[in-house]
Amino acid sequence: MIRPGEGRLTHAPQSHPPVRTARIGVLLANLGTPDATDYWSMRRYLNEFLSDRRVIDYPAWKWQPLLQLIILSKRPFTSGANYKLIWDNERNESPLMTITRNQTEAVAAALKAQYGDAVMVDFCMRYGNPSTESKVRAMVEAGCEKILFCPLYPHYAGATSATANDQFFRALMKEKRQPAARTLPEYFDHPLYIDALAQSVEAAYAGLDHKPDVLVASYHGMPKRYLMEGDPYHCQCQKTSRLLRERLGWDKGAIDTTFQSVFGTEEWLRPYTVEHVAELARQGKKRIAVIAPAFSADCIETLEEINGEIRESFEHAGGEVFTYIPCLNAEAAHITALTAVIRENLAGWIAPAE
Repeated sequence: MIRPGEGRLTHAPQSHPPVRTARIGVLLANLGTPDATDYWSMRRYLNEFLSDRRVIDYPAWKWQPLLQLIILSKRPFTSGANYKLIWDNERNESPLMTITRNQTEAVAAALKAQYGDAVMVDFCMRYGNPSTESKVRAMVEAGCEKILFCPLYPHYAGATSATANDQFFRALMKEKRQPAARTLPEYFDHPLYIDALAQSVEAAYAGLDHKPDVLVASYHGMPKRYLMEGDPYHCQCQKTSRLLRERLGWDKGAIDTTFQSVFGTEEWLRPYTVEHVAELARQGKKRIAVIAPAFSADCIETLEEINGEIRESFEHAGGEVFTYIPCLNAEAAHITALTAVIRENLAGWIAPAE
């Protein structure tokens, strides 16, 4: 605790409010997680998520009655059951929370080695806790006069990167002394990110006694309408698959690009992963591997959906060997890539400590 008159303002009178030493904040942001798996925790989380107009852009008069009266009456039970399958009961948190914390600690250590104590690193969630607003407030109170906000999404999408940025800007609106702000751009084609993906594939294949017939790159889906309205996500996913294939030195056709997590009745980006893997099995591709390049950390969509629903679709169609390649999580190559992207976007704000 510092008292009035103390701080970095050498010539301030004793009555002046305290001012902390100026620092730079690096705030990592992921999607979010419920606080627990019970009905009300799931309902609060799903209500915040599914009320986001970046995620569901239907008119509120049409969507909210359906959401509040029907979807949120049933879905918290099914979603809670799915979360229970992956929940860390010892820590009482979801894998996404654990992994994001581990990533933050690793990035913080790497940046501290280069910048010393001049950079403060923390993380927040777009939905649920810790909230973006609370972490922005903590950084401002700690003296951060500049903040680099880092959505942990390699690819840009309105429903991921943009809504995270929206929440960051809303938090800034509540600050009396707003810090200077930057947002981390997408890094789907950064050489170190592609190399980290390739290393994860190579490591997974090295541990198998067979080579999969095909590698399926499963990306989170979105309505096809968003692509037609200008969202670049689909094109960035296609490019990631191509760059990964080229880095691995594989022939064309060795990696299939698909999309998962379809919701609602309108058409989404195709092919749908759950249908595509079944079709591969029917075509005689009995051994496949699946990777999820759009997710920076394993979560409900990878640990339960890919390794559950999508695996079952493949096996029920006659598939024999299904290999899920984990997300990059806190692997060293991933931390190296994230740290490099962050350093590039801190340029002009800070120089490495001598």
